[in-house]
Amino acid sequence: MLLMSCTDVSRGYDATPLFEDVTFELHVGERVGFVGPNGAGKTTLIKILAGQDDPDTGKVQLHAGARVGLLSQVAAFPPDRTLFAEAKSAFDELLATQDELVKVAELMATAGESEQKQLAAKYERLNELLAANDAYALDHKVEDVLTGLGFKKGDYDRPVVSFSGGQQRRLLLAKLLLSAPDVMLLDEPTNHLDITTTRWLEDYLMRQPQGMLVISHDRYLLEKVTNKTFELHARRITSYPGSFKQYVRLRDERFERQLKEYESQKEYVEKQEEYIRRANYGQLAKQAQSRVKALDKLERIEKPTKVSGPNIHFQDVTRSGDIVFHVEDLGKKFGDKELFRDLSFDVKRGQRLGILGPNGCGKTTLLKILLGDESPTSGQVQRGHLVFPGYLDQHLKLLPENEPVLRAVWPEPDPTLTEQKMRDLLGSFGLQGEIVDRPVKQLSGGERSRAALAKLTVAGTNVLILDEPTNHLDLWACESLEQALKAYEGTCIVVSHDRYFLNAVCDVLIVYEFERPEVVYGNFDTYELLRAARLEAGVSRESKTSAKENREATPGASNKVKRKRKYPFKKAAEVEADIAVLEAKIAELEAALTTPDVYRDSDKVKKTMADIVAGKEKLPQLYEHWEEAVELNG
Repeated sequence: MLLMSCTDVSRGYDATPLFEDVTFELHVGERVGFVGPNGAGKTTLIKILAGQDDPDTGKVQLHAGARVGLLSQVAAFPPDRTLFAEAKSAFDELLATQDELVKVAELMATAGESEQKQLAAKYERLNELLAANDAYALDHKVEDVLTGLGFKKGDYDRPVVSFSGGQQRRLLLAKLLLSAPDVMLLDEPTNHLDITTTRWLEDYLMRQPQGMLVISHDRYLLEKVTNKTFELHARRITSYPGSFKQYVRLRDERFERQLKEYESQKEYVEKQEEYIRRANYGQLAKQAQSRVKALDKLERIEKPTKVSGPNIHFQDVTRSGDIVFHVEDLGKKFGDKELFRDLSFDVKRGQRLGILGPNGCGKTTLLKILLGDESPTSGQVQRGHLVFPGYLDQHLKLLPENEPVLRAVWPEPDPTLTEQKMRDLLGSFGLQGEIVDRPVKQLSGGERSRAALAKLTVAGTNVLILDEPTNHLDLWACESLEQALKAYEGTCIVVSHDRYFLNAVCDVLIVYEFERPEVVYGNFDTYELLRAARLEAGVSRESKTSAKENREATPGASNKVKRKRKYPFKKAAEVEADIAVLEAKIAELEAALTTPDVYRDSDKVKKTMADIVAGKEKLPQLYEHWEEAVELNG
């Protein structure tokens, strides 16, 4: 079913439009990844789609009464509203319908016979609307989404204004997900989310039936969630079917095909023009004029372009020792807070080590310990022979703000360096022309990041230590950095939340996710396979070890690891019967809402609705109890 159509939409803020004649349709079930270089106009376009901005030309049309919702970038909340109340306000329309249902029931209790039929019909319509939207389990829905987005039950009664900016933006995301508009417009939905929460969001979005448009630099999310891609480039949108990886393949194939068509036509035109020059004044002049007319009528193919990142290239480096860092039993505490302990690993020359985990778990602290800028609480770090590390911090403080880029990157006086060599170096990081003469403070985040990388390589760094290097880069600059790091002759240690980047670059990971950080020999896909196997078994590393010890101590014990009992012992058949009884009771209560005995008594309406909510909240626990009984009672 068609939800939205965009026809010949154009928008610009100066003589050159951001985009023009943009036309596409969005249907139910289409989860579209919306990509394009920074500044192409993606956010401007989705604001037009949401009705928050007007196009210069063209129109956007919502179909079949569809609702549209946009993930806001700026949070504005009532000062006295709690987290739970603000999240639940996403259901204001349904809550108003519930109130209207109660009012209709009150009117029916006192209405005359002539009004009863009309009120009963209205009551029935309202009740059907509430039932169709599962409106008797709203609190349970709110809890599910808030929990999935990383909020705890202890946060529910806190005022919204007491939360950080990142937490408030997660609340905005929660409200959008709960309101479930027919067209969901998501602009960078994973900002301020850790990997665990991002996984939950991916799974949630994949289950939703709505149409959605997702702007994101998170290529892993785009690959997992989207089934179509819109690329905004050269002021036009091109649509590609399939996942993000399929988009990349089809985009490259399309470019190569168009380039061949362009070159073929160019060769044909050049041959015709050469013939015309030679034959224009001889006996073949008529044929020449005929070819001139044919060329005039020829529809010329424009030379195709494609979005590409800067040509990042690291210089040759001094060879270090085989072991760059030897880390043994490392631990770090700040007061009573332990970040990590008993962490041991080696970083070998040429390796690409990735470090990932939630904010505040100690990733940046580990980098500073490796650099010698922070002392460990326990354990030791040994640096190898001829190791020259260079550090890119995530706030890009490496470069002096007021210096021109050329001077900010230039190292200590070196007679072998000339201005042209420095310009060539900066050019290899996509910084050319007048950009290199600008003060650093005038650079974009992506330009500043690339300038800082250039400074590290010209300084003779043979161990790159990078803290969130993709934060300020678009998709294409990320691809360029990935290729450059894979070709880099030195060693790389990188902290990143970008799973796609870690997967492409790293061959060893340190992961902060379970009880303590662990070393994983492989890329992110390897870690995901390991994690999935653990979740399937239902145990962490520690419980696996404990179970193994128990099995070894008990001859003939089963090799299957069972989870701990959470509910009182009960046979699976008994729990199944309880589920059937509760489901029947809920159905009976929902049916009772339509009976005169209930709907004519507003107190009974309220009590019946409350009983339905309580029943639907209890059902998931019974299902979990049943699964436990099936597993543990056998």
